Amino acid sequence: MTATAQLKVENLVTEFVMREGVVRALDEVSFELHAGQIMGLVGESGSGKSLTGFSLMGLLDQPGRVASGRILLKGQDIRKMSAEQVRQMRGNRMAMIFQDPMMTLNPVMKISAQMIEAIEAHRSVSKAVALDECRAALAMVGIPSPDERLDAYPHQFSGGMRQRVAIAIALLNKPDVIIADEPTTALDVTIQGQILAEVQKICRQTGTSVIWITHDLSVVSGLADHISVMYAGRIVEQGTSAEVLGSPSHPYTRGLIRSVPAANPPNQPLYQIPGMTPALSQLPRGCAFSPRCERSSNACLDKPVLHALNAEHTVRCFHPYREPLELSQ
Repeated sequence: MTATAQLKVENLVTEFVMREGVVRALDEVSFELHAGQIMGLVGESGSGKSLTGFSLMGLLDQPGRVASGRILLKGQDIRKMSAEQVRQMRGNRMAMIFQDPMMTLNPVMKISAQMIEAIEAHRSVSKAVALDECRAALAMVGIPSPDERLDAYPHQFSGGMRQRVAIAIALLNKPDVIIADEPTTALDVTIQGQILAEVQKICRQTGTSVIWITHDLSVVSGLADHISVMYAGRIVEQGTSAEVLGSPSHPYTRGLIRSVPAANPPNQPLYQIPGMTPALSQLPRGCAFSPRCERSSNACLDKPVLHALNAEHTVRCFHPYREPLELSQ
């Protein structure tokens, strides 16, 4: 790992202190993100993807807590910041886009008021300058007639337009990192494609890095430069999109890819990974995926660590696949 990363996460551990005991929800999560890079964070529901985003943003509610690890934003450890410094960082240097844009938008305020408020929370600028920045941000995400849209309320927008406004608000202060938590899941495929293309263009133009959280591998295949696959609070595989999707090494990653409808033979039942994701309070000993894995052995009773397959491809498995994945046509 290099010191030039825009965001560097080292051994992040998030816990929930429950009456029954302490539940480790994120277990030593590590990755790094460089300027203009898009990383797809992939996994089933309950794997810890969204929790990773909330942990990075300092948005955990009790009884959750970040127990250990470092979150370095351009070399500065967010966990060592004061509460006021974190407040200034959030929405300014690091921003989050939620799955539901109404978590960002106030239904009783005009779009202009909400966008200007997001600017004034971090910078002292005149209203005229702020409005110019709002117009530019709306244009950047492909919203036509920005003056007319600035004077509207959220209920006057379609779902896709609301999500574009939420992305525009996240971009207003030119953050170093944006965390996008499945922001296109509820949108139709055409609108989804348009937003993904806009995000890629914005990253190239501004140098903003993006963590794109999703369960949909078809989304990250055309969007992300790198992919991190999560299972039961751990990253089990990391690498470039070409390597992770073309030569997946972890059995769980292979199962996810084989579960995509396009990867299955015509007129055949859809492939399913056997079993269920375990509860974080009842994880099996050693490898959490071993009860569902066709390659498990007694070695999997020990806890696997991430090891390198090459310079940019790592896997957490005792029995990784070494050959490319051949899919049925």
